[in-house]
Order: sequence, then structure tokens, then C-alpha cells
Amino acid sequence: MTVSRLGLVVHGGRAEAVEAARVVRAWCGEHAVRCTDIDVWDDGGRRSAQEEVEAAGDPDLIVTLGGDGTFLRGARLAAEHDALVLGVDLGRVGFLTEVCASAVRSALDAVREDRYGIDSRMLLTLRASCRLEVPAGMEALMQYGRGPLLPSPQVLPDCEVDDEWGIPLSVTALNDVVLEKLSRDRQVSVGVYVSGRLLASYSADALLVATPTGSTAYSFAAGGPVVSPRADALVFTPVAPHMAFNRSVVTAPDEPIGLRVLERSGQAAVSIDGQVRGVLKPGDWIGVYAAPRRLRAVRLGPMDFYGRLRERMKLTDAPAAVADGTPAPLWSVTTPPPGDLAHLALLTVPEEQPHPMG
Repeated sequence: MTVSRLGLVVHGGRAEAVEAARVVRAWCGEHAVRCTDIDVWDDGGRRSAQEEVEAAGDPDLIVTLGGDGTFLRGARLAAEHDALVLGVDLGRVGFLTEVCASAVRSALDAVREDRYGIDSRMLLTLRASCRLEVPAGMEALMQYGRGPLLPSPQVLPDCEVDDEWGIPLSVTALNDVVLEKLSRDRQVSVGVYVSGRLLASYSADALLVATPTGSTAYSFAAGGPVVSPRADALVFTPVAPHMAFNRSVVTAPDEPIGLRVLERSGQAAVSIDGQVRGVLKPGDWIGVYAAPRRLRAVRLGPMDFYGRLRERMKLTDAPAAVADGTPAPLWSVTTPPPGDLAHLALLTVPEEQPHPMG
């Protein structure tokens, strides 16, 4: 890949991220690549993803230095411009980042020399019954060291608008879209629709729609299922619902999920990848569906998602399962699959070699 313009998203609060940024800038200088720092809070203002990408000169590669939160910021910008994104891991429980800080130079070399694959990730987008706006005064309440709120989403141009199908919003989510209560003593009451048909009316602390990528984030904390990032699906999960049916529902990628705030409900905040982007009142609704575009993330080796799941979630084997006999081997197979299984995605690691992802 010819890298001519690189955008850099840095977790400025971590010394190792600042040092890794110096390495990236030096690499760019050596290869005549224009490097621009991108930061939604760089000047204390609130800018849209489009404005940030344009300010960075439309980068063809975005490098994030931090944890999953920093990667989400970079992914929002990459999705806006269909740029590649490379995540450098400096976090604690990361599922999204690809390489460690010490390998950032070799990772950039691999991208420049076309020694990489592309991990295509599903994104979510929205329609709504009204423009999403954050009420005056609410932003001050949200200030707790995270910087200003992102601006309200713009209306997507060149798309049909009507009363039933709502307003198309120029916004994407890699992890999730969440509708959550604003008042501590009052839950939100929401009618949940799947493919236009009422599933149930919920009273809950929050209701969220996640991608497979986001299944290991808030959805997981709320009791939702772990879904392979290779899958395409929407995962609906209620948070602390006051009803017997408290299970997640996994839908097909072409089955949208609608959330309508009911008449006697309190107001509800709409959060997109953890950022509050608007407030709905009773009668308002949002429709969440798979975005037509996808995130393109740099992949430098086989994706060992389940190994990462075991490591990052600190999964331990049941004592009763390992008390007697030989524990289960870490790898079930060490050789390539036979012909009739060649279509399956199996990680195989020769016994004498370490796994490429460590």
C-alpha cells in the first residue's frame, strides 16, 4: 500500500503513547509521509468526524496509540473516509488493537510493503424521528475529565426522509448504540421492534444494540453473548429490565432494531460508542441498522480472537474439570486441516513454534 498521508490519534495521558507517537512521526519523516495529529479535543472544541478528517488532509492510514477507547476514536474517523486503521495496543483489556507499541515501526513497514490483511468489521448507523440534540446545560454535567462532548450528528444528505422512516443521521458505531435512562430513580420504558414488528415493551436502565465487535464491551457487561467479530449480526441486550424476559436477541444484519420511547417514560440519552450524542423524549424513536460501509482494520497475523478472549477475560478452567487427569491442551490441532475441512477457519500452531500473535 502506498502510504502518503497518515493520521495519528494519541492517548495523550500515557507516556508510552506519546513515545510511540515520536516513533511514528520519525518513520513518516524517513518515508516522506505527511503525518497529522488528529484529536477530537485538541483545541477544546467540538468537531465532527468529517471536519477532523478534512483537517488532517484525508489520511489513507490512521494509526491509534492507546487502548480500545482510542481505537474507537480513530475508527470513527477512518469509517468517515474509508481509510485503513492500525491500532497500537497500550490499553489493559483491549480487543480491538493489533500490535504492541514496540512493534509499531515494523507494523508500518508491513503496511507499506503490502504484507498485511484487512479485517472488515460491521458498523452500525441510525435513523431517528428527530434530530439528535444535547440539551443546554447537560454538557457541563458530563464533564469529568473526558473533554467536551462530540457534536450532534448531522443529517445524511441525499437520503429520503419521511414520518415513518425518519431522519438518516451521519453517524457510525463500531461497538454499540445505547438508549439509557437519565434519571436515577426512573427507568426508561421502550418499545423494541425487530424488522418492524414489536418484540416487547421494556422498562429498563438501558437498552443497547451492539455489533459483534461490541459484544465484548457494554453488552458483555450486561450479560450479553460473546459473538465472533467475523460474524455479521445485531445483538440487542436489555440492561436491568423489570420483566421476566431478560435475554439478548441476536438478529440478522438486514433486520433493523427500533427503539421507541413510550408515553410514560422518562427522557433517554442516546450514546454511540460510549459518547452521548442526544436526548430523546417520550414519543421519539431511533432505528439501528447495519451501515452500508465497513471498517477496514489492518491485520498483520491470524486473528486469535478466542485466545484473546481467554487471556483478556482471565478465563480459568473449572476446578472439577482439571482436578483429575490431564488438562485440555491449549491447541486442539497442530497441522493444517484435511481437504474436506479446508473451508473452516481453524488456528493451527506447530508444536515447535510459538503462535504468531504471542
